[in-house]
Amino acid sequence: MTKTIRLTAAQALVRYITAQMTEDGVPFIAGCWAIFGHGNVAGIGEALHGAKDTLTTYRGHNEQTMAHAAIAYSKQLKRKRAMAVTSSIGPGALNMVTAAGLAHVNRLPVLFLPGDVFANRGPDPVLQQVEDFSDGTVSVNDCFKPVSRYFDRITRPEQLLTALPRAFRTMTDPADCGPVTLSMCQDVQAEAFDYPVSFFEPQVWYQRRIRPDIGELARVAEAVKTAKNPVIIAGGGVHYSDACADLQAFAEAHGIPVAETQAGKSALAWDHPLNLGPIGVTGGEPANDVCEKADLVLGVGTRFQDFTTGSWGLFANPQRKVISLNIAAYDAAKHGAMPLMADAKIGLAELGDAIDGYKVDIGVAPLKADWFGKVDPLTEAPKKGNALPTDMQVVGAVQRSATEETVAMCAAGTMPGELHKLWKANKPGAYHMEYGFSCMGYEVAGAMGIKMAQPERDVICFAGDGTYMMANSEMATAAMLGISFTTVITDNRGYGCINRLQMGTGGAEFNNLLQHSTGGENSKIDFAAHAGSMGATSVKVSTIAELEAALAKRHEIKGPYVIVIDTDPYPSTPHGGTWWDVGVPAVSERAEVNEAYANYQENKKSQRID
Repeated sequence: MTKTIRLTAAQALVRYITAQMTEDGVPFIAGCWAIFGHGNVAGIGEALHGAKDTLTTYRGHNEQTMAHAAIAYSKQLKRKRAMAVTSSIGPGALNMVTAAGLAHVNRLPVLFLPGDVFANRGPDPVLQQVEDFSDGTVSVNDCFKPVSRYFDRITRPEQLLTALPRAFRTMTDPADCGPVTLSMCQDVQAEAFDYPVSFFEPQVWYQRRIRPDIGELARVAEAVKTAKNPVIIAGGGVHYSDACADLQAFAEAHGIPVAETQAGKSALAWDHPLNLGPIGVTGGEPANDVCEKADLVLGVGTRFQDFTTGSWGLFANPQRKVISLNIAAYDAAKHGAMPLMADAKIGLAELGDAIDGYKVDIGVAPLKADWFGKVDPLTEAPKKGNALPTDMQVVGAVQRSATEETVAMCAAGTMPGELHKLWKANKPGAYHMEYGFSCMGYEVAGAMGIKMAQPERDVICFAGDGTYMMANSEMATAAMLGISFTTVITDNRGYGCINRLQMGTGGAEFNNLLQHSTGGENSKIDFAAHAGSMGATSVKVSTIAELEAALAKRHEIKGPYVIVIDTDPYPSTPHGGTWWDVGVPAVSERAEVNEAYANYQENKKSQRID
């Protein structure tokens, strides 16, 4: 007879979570972020309290940002571990949907546990319940469906017996990896069921490494061996597969230069002879020049986002072939690419064996020297004058203060482009950019999550004033928990990045910088005081020299440290980059828009659809 234990559904869920282990012998779920409310306090809240000695519960201040912290934690650990996040029904749940979208786009695991309505419908409509007039099964949690890799609504306690294994299979599968949502009906959370004791026995989830299909490998190898000017595009999958050393060995063995996406940056050290640096819209001239001429593009662990491909206008060689080495079949076949569906580590090794003896010499050293000769001066401290510092000068100041353990992180605004071009990442994991979703408000919470994942790292967060104002509440959480990281707030008094795009498409400056916004002239935000009010150590500096002096003190400070500096919203690195498809109005009263539209039509001719 099967031995059972009587537990509530919530208690069973928590007990199962604590029993799921990594190959390294630690729980896969490293903790649970929670804001309790109507819909999860009585069920999940009670269960988490009962497991507080085995599963740490962290109290956040906003459902979206505590989920961002969980996602950043997993990203920095290369998807080896994840966190759970629970909320009340209604607004609490909906606050997490944006974070779910971020995790979905970036292929990152997180376990969402939103409370839901009553499965028995007895007290309907309950507090925070939306009512669909034509569908009695709808709740706000249905919004998670398009941004979850696996979604389930738990309407019976025994459904956990199948739902939880599916959830962990999804989060630990390299091809299907992404957010899981188990929508927990609040009455079901408290219902008891006799669960098999065997269900809670420890289980180890091993990283699956898919080998390439023999036929695909042969066809790809033949294509590579005929290439005269190949290039590798390194994406985030290189990191998640622990394939950085393998990529370096492959590139060196065959002489193929490597360009890095935002997610792939730091796969090779910035000064490696074959590292062309950043690619695409936020890329540099070495990578983009080589990619324009390449007759073969080998993507490794990249989903070929439009910023990488220049909206598919970058790879201009009419004879070029695109190969996609990717664990996910969907990504491996994008834009008619020749697929090589495989784990990056295994795929590179077996492809290397298949092209043994093949080697090219493209000669990228002059390109790199010319590039750094152009951009390095942009990051130097100003020699004189009282002009506002540029983003490039701020990057330079932080770079000069960086250590071997520094992690530069960011997500949105003007800084992602500058960091992609200018930051010199010394080793894998030294660069953490969320640019798949480019979600404003990820930065502060994300920096906290990185530090929780790797306490030994020196985490420096770049945040503009706009993204800081979007979501900063986890600064208080970091102060409460004593989590130390540095946030450099570059205050350009508005949304500088999108203002540049507005101007670049012929539009008038409008509703982006505060000075061009209704009532913006009345804005008097004191960011240092604000951060200080939440428990952070904070300082306002006026010059690059003062910024460097403030950065030098960061290792002495316990808890979050915020440095605020005013910057010029207009300058950006003038070198590098490529066209990006942004729809320009075909008709306008502005001559600038009409000119931009003509340029758009001309650039559109370079866009490949094959």
